[in-house]
Amino acid sequence: MSDRPGGWTDDNRDDRYGRGSDSAQPESARVMRHVQRNPVPPQQRPAPPRQYPAPPQQRRPEPPRYADGYDDGAGYDNGYGAGQVYGGGNGGGRGYGGGDGGYVQGRPAPDWRRRIKIGALTLVVVVLAVSISTYFWADSKLKREVDLSKVIERPGEGDGTNYLIVGSDSRAGMSAEEKKKLHTGSAEGKRTDSMMILHDGSNGPTLVSLPRDSNVEIPTFVGSESGKTFKGTGRMVKLNAAYAEDGPELLVRTVEFNTGLHIDHYVEIGFGGFAKIVDAIGGVELDIPKAFKDKNSGADFQAGKQTLNGEQSLAFVRTRYAFAGSDLDRTKNQQKFLAALASQTATPSTVLNPFKLYPTMGAGLDTLIVDKDMSLWDLGNMFFAMKGVTGGDGKSMNIPISGSTGGNLVWDKAKVKQLVQQLNDDEKVTVSGN
Repeated sequence: MSDRPGGWTDDNRDDRYGRGSDSAQPESARVMRHVQRNPVPPQQRPAPPRQYPAPPQQRRPEPPRYADGYDDGAGYDNGYGAGQVYGGGNGGGRGYGGGDGGYVQGRPAPDWRRRIKIGALTLVVVVLAVSISTYFWADSKLKREVDLSKVIERPGEGDGTNYLIVGSDSRAGMSAEEKKKLHTGSAEGKRTDSMMILHDGSNGPTLVSLPRDSNVEIPTFVGSESGKTFKGTGRMVKLNAAYAEDGPELLVRTVEFNTGLHIDHYVEIGFGGFAKIVDAIGGVELDIPKAFKDKNSGADFQAGKQTLNGEQSLAFVRTRYAFAGSDLDRTKNQQKFLAALASQTATPSTVLNPFKLYPTMGAGLDTLIVDKDMSLWDLGNMFFAMKGVTGGDGKSMNIPISGSTGGNLVWDKAKVKQLVQQLNDDEKVTVSGN
């Protein structure tokens, strides 16, 4: 017989407090029976504790719904309050930490297509603004000092555009040290050191050098300063004497009279500006076939490829006494150098680099003299035509020479006439020069 209270036996030991259960649900708290051996009469028993009603269950507020239809955690309680940012469930807060392991929508994804369009448009506007401001800056620096309207009895215009390009020995703005360094001497005034006609047409550019010692006739002309008419007397002089006598206007008049070719634009650059342009682009690479030296120009070159700085470049294009052909050989070197200068300047590394572009343009424009009708656009066209002389359909030559007077070079009139006719008609040049 068991002495356990309440008649418990070993048969109902599974109901004992604290014993495990096979149920999947957790055991509820069990209350041990109270066995009272001496029961208390009902009238002496204490009153039961007062029972208070349970507080009403508060309903959780629904999370907000958004215009895009996304229900933030609707229908699932993950145990976190509304507005929770980080959580481990499928719903909950916004930001990172959602159930899908990625970014939970908070604000719209960036519209990259729109951003790219805006960026491209901004870039175009900036480029245009810089280009326009550069154009007007450079155009304002052009020295339009030559008035071609003063040139009288001009030949008719042909097809294409003809530029008279002049390299002068002007020393304006050069210090005594610079004159010594560049071997320019200290002569007053200025004379022409080189003269070329550049024809730009549909059959490619043609560059024709006019030797400074060419034997030409000074025609009737009107003085550029006095306005007085000077009658022609058939006087024959060297071509560079026309410039020395009455400047660019008389030079243009003399070239047109002796060739019959209409000159559309005049461009002149001095010694100092020429050297500064070369230095601004970092030098010009040339292949010199044969070594030569000249104390008058300061030239001292070895054969082979080499990069010439401003001082060396000026010496190269001025040298004449070191060559058997004197002025004719010099003009060939001038053509070769100018074509190389144009080709190496018109490159992306110069045009797109403001640290090269502005110094280069500034160096050239400071000493460049042009006619009053020439625009920066015309100057650009001339520059690119010069670049094309050595490529494609381009051609460079000396004006045909038939002989010499002993000191002056005599032009071959028949060949000059044929050359001028081909240029006026914008035909391919077949005439050969010296």
